[in-house]
Amino acid sequence: MALQAFYGSACCFHSHLLHTSSSTTASPPFLAARRFQSCPSRKSLKLNCSSSGNNDDQDYLLDAPVSVGDGFSFSGGKYSEGPSPSDEWFKQGKMVKAYSIPGTGEKAKDPIFGLAMGAGSQATGDRFRWFCVESGSADNPPVILIHGFPSQAYSYRKVLPVLSKDYHAIAFDWLGFGFSDKPQPRYGFDYTLDEYVSSLESLIDELAATKVSLVVQFFNLLCSQGYFSPVVVKYASIHQDKLSNLILLNPPLTAQHAKLPSTLSIFSNFLLGEIFSQDPLRASDKALTSCGPYKMKEEDAMVYRRPYLTSGSSGFALNAISRNMSKDLKRYVEDMNRILKDKNWEVRTTICWGQRDRWLTFDGVEDFSKDSNHKLIEVPTAGHHVQEDCGEEVGQLICRIISRRT
Repeated sequence: MALQAFYGSACCFHSHLLHTSSSTTASPPFLAARRFQSCPSRKSLKLNCSSSGNNDDQDYLLDAPVSVGDGFSFSGGKYSEGPSPSDEWFKQGKMVKAYSIPGTGEKAKDPIFGLAMGAGSQATGDRFRWFCVESGSADNPPVILIHGFPSQAYSYRKVLPVLSKDYHAIAFDWLGFGFSDKPQPRYGFDYTLDEYVSSLESLIDELAATKVSLVVQFFNLLCSQGYFSPVVVKYASIHQDKLSNLILLNPPLTAQHAKLPSTLSIFSNFLLGEIFSQDPLRASDKALTSCGPYKMKEEDAMVYRRPYLTSGSSGFALNAISRNMSKDLKRYVEDMNRILKDKNWEVRTTICWGQRDRWLTFDGVEDFSKDSNHKLIEVPTAGHHVQEDCGEEVGQLICRIISRRT
């Protein structure tokens, strides 16, 4: 059970302690342990709860029943009445299958002890499942919102309603994040740049048959920016004929940006990275709040923590991405810089920059924009997570950029 607790999640471990203690002493109602049974089929994400008397080793433990709130926070979080904000967000979306799963179909095992991984770390079916949230009429021009690392599509929750008036806005979780599949590295997906480019191509083919406008949010040159910006720019360089606009929010553009901040580089360390990636407060809260003025509300923090609390698969994906970026980030930034400055680059590109970014310096960004002839829009009150700091304003800004060029 000790190994299961370590490879499950901080929530599972915490809940197991509550469950164990409840056998000897009476527990208050809000600490009553519940089991979250893993479903034999991954086609449905409906959560099924049973009493804590079930000793099936495949089950997950949750802190509290739905009637008293999430029960996920172990750092003084609130227990509110009503539905979980994470469950409410999930109800707004759907699963889209895209990108064929390679490999032999062998069951994933953990990299240290060779033990069989839980269902959350296994590849499902013949294609990966991506969680997507759509807003607006499908008859309107499509706009795809791409989150950064280590974030989720949820970061665009305030942008989607603004865009939905005139566009078909779509936000999705990358593989390894949010509600999308999170296969164990080396068992169907290794979280490399080339794999993300290929998988993005497959997803966009599923989402939009016409030309699209891509909006990319990068969470620091490292994670989101140091990794996902090169993914989108490389995709755009191959499929320029499919794009109308490319809007980059705080992307890594200069040599100074080609270094992971310590908040994220810690996840690339051997063993220590595995330990810290299973801590939701380090993997989500600290990573999302240490790079700008954004102050996260508890109900929003619950959504970002959820993947790390229900399975260890999110943490292992985080380790893999961080290690790939630590190894190749400099080259990725150089390639993106070269592509955006290339005279054959034809995609209309706008760079939006939150000036209170604590991870990426503004030095050199103006010079880059002038040299590459790309429009630069500064957002004085926003940090690295521009859409978190100024969600509605960013939505209006995107509308103006696209409508003017259209």
